[in-house]
Amino acid sequence: MASQYEVEHNIKAAKPSTRRRQIDMSTFTSHLNSTITPEHNNPNSIPNPVDLSAAFRLVQDQFLTLASSAPTDSNRDLLLTLAQSLEEDMLHPPTSLEGTSQEFVDSLDRVSRKSLKEDDKCPICMENFLDDQYCLVVELPCGGKHKLDLECVSPWLRTKGTCPCCRADLGERKKAKEAEERRKDKDKAKAVEEEEEDDDMDGLYA
Repeated sequence: MASQYEVEHNIKAAKPSTRRRQIDMSTFTSHLNSTITPEHNNPNSIPNPVDLSAAFRLVQDQFLTLASSAPTDSNRDLLLTLAQSLEEDMLHPPTSLEGTSQEFVDSLDRVSRKSLKEDDKCPICMENFLDDQYCLVVELPCGGKHKLDLECVSPWLRTKGTCPCCRADLGERKKAKEAEERRKDKDKAKAVEEEEEDDDMDGLYA
């Protein structure tokens, strides 16, 4: 299956990566798109709790698998903490996914390969970024500006909406950004309306 990088840059599938621990969430993405994303023509539709619970379990299974072969204690602790958080949602699923939208994930700042160091690793899979010829690394808009593989962090962001490292609420940041953009659009529309009114008034005295 082509990686997100290959899809974005229209690159033919490369040879299998030497990175063994990176998350493969194709099943999660398929499940999300087929059972959880609300129908566009029915804004009142809500996901089935069973489907939501299954989505959390798919992500949890990946974290637990990685934790079983974690190279460091700190990585194992992180993965187990994330898995435990997902356990609570599996037992008591919310009425909707509280994570970020796919549009938000797609808009995350990409980290250029040139700016990465040889020993820079993804906090989730603990693989060196540069071991992947077509690595796709994103920087989260959190206080720590944490860098992670997009494939590793995307499922967590879609389900939980926080930085997995510092737990900053990225959903709130997204809402604030959208609110600011709406305010700017409103101000711009108002300025255009006032300008048109001024032109009409000038026409009365021409």
